[in-house]
Amino acid sequence: MRKVSDLTVEEFEQLLEEVVERKLEEFLGDPDEGLELTEWIEERLRETNAALKAGVRGIPHEELLRRLKLGRSRQQAKVDGKGRGRK
Repeated sequence: MRKVSDLTVEEFEQLLEEVVERKLEEFLGDPDEGLELTEWIEERLRETNAALKAGVRGIPHEELLRRLKLGRSRQQAKVDGKGRGRK
């Protein structure tokens, strides 16, 4: 068995994510448990999967934010000093 000290930073982060997700699920449960997908949602998921397999990609996150005017661009955040970078 590997020791935590043997893990890379990426492996350790992945481990933490998995543990936190598992614990949250234990505490909160699955909010969708017992619900059924509608026909419309099932069809939409099939279309999305087919598009992904065909290599079609959606709108990049930054572009979507710009189009919906929901956020500032990263460039603007850097300019005004209010970006969310690590310190």
